[in-house]
Amino acid sequence: MSASGGTKAIVAALGANLAIAAAKFVAFLFSGSSSMLAESVHSLADSGNQGLLLLGGKKAQREATPQHPFGYGRERYIYAFLVSIVLFSVGGMFAIYEGYEKVMHPHEIEAWYWPVGVLIFAIIAESFSFRTAIKESNVTRGQLSWTDFVRRAKAPELPVVLLEDFAALIGLVLALCGVGVSLATGDGVWDGVGTLCIGVLLIVIALVLAAETKSLLLGESAGTEDVEKIKAALVDGDVVTDIIHMRTLHLGPDELLVAAKIAVQHDDTAAEVAHAINAAESRIREAVPIARVIYLEPDIYSERAAAQDPAAAENPDGPTPDPAH
Repeated sequence: MSASGGTKAIVAALGANLAIAAAKFVAFLFSGSSSMLAESVHSLADSGNQGLLLLGGKKAQREATPQHPFGYGRERYIYAFLVSIVLFSVGGMFAIYEGYEKVMHPHEIEAWYWPVGVLIFAIIAESFSFRTAIKESNVTRGQLSWTDFVRRAKAPELPVVLLEDFAALIGLVLALCGVGVSLATGDGVWDGVGTLCIGVLLIVIALVLAAETKSLLLGESAGTEDVEKIKAALVDGDVVTDIIHMRTLHLGPDELLVAAKIAVQHDDTAAEVAHAINAAESRIREAVPIARVIYLEPDIYSERAAAQDPAAAENPDGPTPDPAH
């Protein structure tokens, strides 16, 4: 897994969640708090999610085969999508079920110091994990807002860990509120209400993760900055005079496919065109190192042909050709 995959953040979150899950479950055994049980399952699900992310990163490193000629980079997207399913089913649905049961059959929290102490410890531990994820994300986030980073990141691991840690911190606060109000009022219903809120929160986060990873699985183009770099590297102004149309596609977080039809002069020789294409490929790889699969098709540009070419008219990555050519 590349550095952009945030391995350090994943390992930090995994260690924190395993310790927190054990502590929460012990607190549940001593106190009978449904919020603590829901939170222990939540942390256990998060631990499994981080294991899935690490497994996906490992599988994505396999070499390309005849059956999979573009490699296995999208394994990381598949496992990130599985994370959203686990978070929804194991975390969210279990918390809602447990919260409903507690609201219907409330009982007073026993040994209150166990859940309160564990929740405070968990908030501190999750804060360190969240801080690590933020530091790792800042390396690649640039000037993007956090919302844009989650939506545009091509490596799914960091957005997943960020959202998981964010949800975990809010869930802990909700659990603490549920336990606190139950202790203050002597009514265990509030513990169940806090558990229901945790379940709703987890389902919302799971749906956001599912939507973002679905987009990656369908295939996303390169980011705007990389597209501009590729366009600038393609045209040399000598043999390659313009881009008729261009497509980019992420084969994985660290591998980009570039396909373009480029305009050349009608009197250029085959040798000159071949040399220009090789030079353009080198410039693209230098400008955008993750552009590893490049297909360039030379063509004699004509305004009439461009008008009849639907691919040129529907071009998300390349400019409309200059009619002056």
